[in-house]
Amino acid sequence: MTDAQSSEQAPIARQRSGQLVPPSGQQHELRFGDQQATIVEVGGGIRRYSRSGRDVLNPYPIEDMCDGAHGTPLIPWPNRLADGRYDFDGVTYQVALTEPEKNNAIHGFLRWRSWNRIDGDDSNVTMGTTIYPMKGYPFTVQIRVRYCLSVDGLTVTTTATNIGSEPCPYGAGQHPYLSPGEGTIDRCTLQLDATTRVLTDDVRQLPVGLESVAGTPFDFRNPRLLGDLAIDHAFSDLIRDARGRAWVHMTGSDGATASTWVDEHHPLIQIYTGDTLGIPRARAGLGTEPMTCPPNALQTGESVIRLEPGMSVSTTWGALLQ
Repeated sequence: MTDAQSSEQAPIARQRSGQLVPPSGQQHELRFGDQQATIVEVGGGIRRYSRSGRDVLNPYPIEDMCDGAHGTPLIPWPNRLADGRYDFDGVTYQVALTEPEKNNAIHGFLRWRSWNRIDGDDSNVTMGTTIYPMKGYPFTVQIRVRYCLSVDGLTVTTTATNIGSEPCPYGAGQHPYLSPGEGTIDRCTLQLDATTRVLTDDVRQLPVGLESVAGTPFDFRNPRLLGDLAIDHAFSDLIRDARGRAWVHMTGSDGATASTWVDEHHPLIQIYTGDTLGIPRARAGLGTEPMTCPPNALQTGESVIRLEPGMSVSTTWGALLQ
């Protein structure tokens, strides 16, 4: 256990009469130069990422449960699945409704799983788990997520391998929150390289169409103040750089810019201002969720990856402070 782990876990021990395990399980500390990150056992996600003491991704306290899917991989589908129902190869499947108030299933199966450390060193770690056949998803998929700190910041690579005997539907995403540094995101300037917004209904937040961002409050192709605008939408038609990456940049009142990028496997980024989270989490960070497929994709089939037996697919996103 590192000194940082010991100092963080001491309050847990006092609060829980000697219990040393925090709600997010084992903490895997990464360091590279002035960068630090903490990867957690529960959900296999990232709890914090900072550079020179300034948060790049909005953290959650070690003594708290993860909320708002904070930092977690979203597998085997990101976002919402209407009625928890989908068809694949002529068979209808029903999964549990994990957003029952909206009659949806949300963000896949792995948010509360215990993930294992597969390998790693001071600056990187690979977390792994396996989806075994279950009601509504009778397939076997091995998942590996590698977190790496380097001169390029944080790079996250998710690899899914179908180790079963039948093809399966697959989608992936993750749920990082960019940090404003201090205060809330209202005082931040946002730049989002996307030209189209996915429209959703007001009740279940399921897709109902597409809209160009031009001339709307959701056009952030040129940097501008976020203010009190509430956003919980996926954006597509991403503008990419020479390396095929699409970016989200958020500049805080301290002048520092926290950014995330996605590779070409991610045609969408979900932006979430966190208005529905309780105090103090509401608008404390900006959800910038890379997604390989749109909301309700398992039901519509749009951009769903068909993983044949033995097939693997890797997707990558990253974060850095500029």
